[in-house]
Amino acid sequence: MSSEPTLQAWHLPVPPLVQQTAQGPRIQLWLKAAVLPQQVVLRCEPDNEEWQVSMAPQETVAGWQAYAAWLPLNPAEAQQRYCFKLLWPDDHCWFGPEGLSRLPLERLRQFTLAIPSPHPAWVADQLFYQVYVDRFAPGDGPHLIQDGEYVHQAKGKPVRRLPWDAPLTAQDASCQFYGGDLDGLTSKLDYLQQLGVTALYLNPIFCSPSVHKYDTQDYFRVDAHLGGNPALVRLRQATRARGMRLILDGVFNHTGDTCPWFDRYGQTEQGAAWHSDSPYRDWYHFVNGQAQCWKGNPGLVKLDYASPGVMETLYAGRDSVVRHWLREPYAIDGWRLDVAHMLGEGGTARGNLHHLAGIYRAARQENPQAYLLGEHFGDAREWLQQGVEDGAMNYSGFALPVRAFLAGVDVAYQPIRLDAAQCAAWLEHYRAGLSQPQQLCLFNQLDSHDTRRFLTLLGGDLARMELALCWLYGWIGVPCLFYGTEIGLSGDNDPFNRPPFPWQAPDSWQSGLLSLCRQLGQWRRQSQALRRGGCAILYAAGESLVFVRQWGEEAWLFALQRSGEAQIRLTMPPGLTGPWQLRWGTGVLQGAQDDCLLALSGTGASLWQLSAGE
Repeated sequence: MSSEPTLQAWHLPVPPLVQQTAQGPRIQLWLKAAVLPQQVVLRCEPDNEEWQVSMAPQETVAGWQAYAAWLPLNPAEAQQRYCFKLLWPDDHCWFGPEGLSRLPLERLRQFTLAIPSPHPAWVADQLFYQVYVDRFAPGDGPHLIQDGEYVHQAKGKPVRRLPWDAPLTAQDASCQFYGGDLDGLTSKLDYLQQLGVTALYLNPIFCSPSVHKYDTQDYFRVDAHLGGNPALVRLRQATRARGMRLILDGVFNHTGDTCPWFDRYGQTEQGAAWHSDSPYRDWYHFVNGQAQCWKGNPGLVKLDYASPGVMETLYAGRDSVVRHWLREPYAIDGWRLDVAHMLGEGGTARGNLHHLAGIYRAARQENPQAYLLGEHFGDAREWLQQGVEDGAMNYSGFALPVRAFLAGVDVAYQPIRLDAAQCAAWLEHYRAGLSQPQQLCLFNQLDSHDTRRFLTLLGGDLARMELALCWLYGWIGVPCLFYGTEIGLSGDNDPFNRPPFPWQAPDSWQSGLLSLCRQLGQWRRQSQALRRGGCAILYAAGESLVFVRQWGEEAWLFALQRSGEAQIRLTMPPGLTGPWQLRWGTGVLQGAQDDCLLALSGTGASLWQLSAGE
C-alpha cells in the first residue's frame, strides 16, 4: 500500500494510552501517515476466538490521529492480549509490540495486559543489589571460619581463610574464604541506601562446606560462619526498619554431597549414598548405583522430585523450606530459584513446570506478595508465560543483547557483531507477549556471580560502562547491581569476578561510576515513568539506539551512542513533544516539538526528562 512506508503508529500498554474505566480498559492508538487507513480495528480474543472491534477516530494533534475503543475482556484469563489491524481499500497491516507487520501477529507477539496482575506490585519500585556475603563486608568474632578449620571433602582440601586484601586465586577457589558475614552486610546498609538500593538479593547463605554455598548441607540453618540464624534475623530487622526488601537464593535442584539426606562421606547411618534402605534413597535418582549429579559435578547431587519426601520437604509441606523462611522472624520477600528450569523427576527436568507451580503456590499461600524469580541463562519465556514465576534473571532479554552490542561477545564470550537495529530487534522480540506487569518484574543485571564483570568485558572502557549503567537503570524491568559494579570492580570468570569489596582502599574506586549510580538511583526513586512506565524504542540504526519510558504525562528519553557521531530525526508521538530537559550527557535535542533533531557525539548516554506540567 502506498501509505505504508510513511505510516507511524504509537501505543504503549500504560496510561494515558490505556485507561481503566467502568466499561473496562479504554485503548488508544495514534497514527500518522500521508494516507490514513479507512478503518482501524482493535483485534482481541475475549472468548478465545477472534473479535475485531472498530476503533472510533478521536482528536488530531500535529498530524497524528487518535483512535479509541474499549477492550472486551476474557474473564477466563488474566492475560488480555490485543493488537491493531489497519485497513485500506486494497490492503492492510498489523501493529503490535514489535511495530508494524505485514503478517498477522500470533498471540505471543501482541500487547498484553494482566487484569488483575498476579505479580507482586512492590517489585517494580525497587533497586536491587546482589551480595555474595563472604566477599562483601568483613565480619568480626569467633564464629568466622578459621584457616584449616575443616577439610572440604568434595575437593579433598582444607579450607583457607585469607586476609581481606589478599588476591584471588583459581586454585581450590571453593575452599577460599575471606570472612564476610551477615552482620558485616548489616553494617553497610547506610552505604547501600545512599546508593539508592531498596532491596537485597543474597547468594546462598545456608549451611554448606563451600564458599559459594550452592552445595547445601542444611536448608533450615544459616551457615554459622555467616552468623547463623540470629544474624539473618538482625539483618531482616534492620532492612525492615529501613523499608528494604530481601530475597534469598533457593538451591532446590540439588543438594551438596555432605547433606545428611545423601551423606557421601558416611557421617550418618541413613544417608542415601550408602544405604539402599535409607528413607532418603528415593530423594535422589540412582543409575547403576550412581546418583545423578548436576552437570556431572559429584559435589552437587540432583534431587528427584518424583519422591513425595522431596516435594513435602522442599515446598508442599506445611513446614517446607519454601514456607519456613517466608515466616517470621525471617519473613523474606521472595526466592531466587537457582537453575529453575532444571529441577524435576528421575534425574531430569521431567515435571519441571508442575513442581515450579507447586513452589509458586506454596510461596504465595505463605505471602501473597512473595516474589518468585527464576534463573535462566537461556530463553525464560516458556516459564514466564506459564505463570510459574514472576520474573527471570533477564540474561536473554537484557544482559546478553547489551553485552553483544557493547562488548561484542555472546553468552559463551564468542565474538558477535551487532548493530543497533539488530540489538533493538532482539530486545523487542524477547519481551513481546509478556504483560507490562511481568516485564516490570524481569531482573536486569549487567553482570553477576556467574559472569565476567561487565567492565572487564568492556576492556576497562569507562565511557561504555557509564552508557551501560544508564541503560540498566532506564530499561523496563527491575535493575540489580552486582556488588561493586558501582565502583568499577573488574574480574574475569569465577572466581575472579568475586573479589572482596575494597572498603579499605576507596582510592581504587571509580568515583565517576559511583556518582552516576547514585544519581540514577535518585532519579528512579523519584520517577514513576522509570519505575513503572511503558518502554518503546524510537530509533535504532548503526551505533545509535534511542528509547523512551512513559507513564501518564511523565517520560524519560534515553539516547545511547556506542561510538562516533549521529544526526537523528525523531518524530515525537503525542504526549512526548516536550519541552525536554537534559539530565545527563552531551546530546543535543532541538527543533519543532513533534519533529526533533537529535545530535550525538562520542561514546555515551544522554538522558532527557519530560515532567508532568512542563
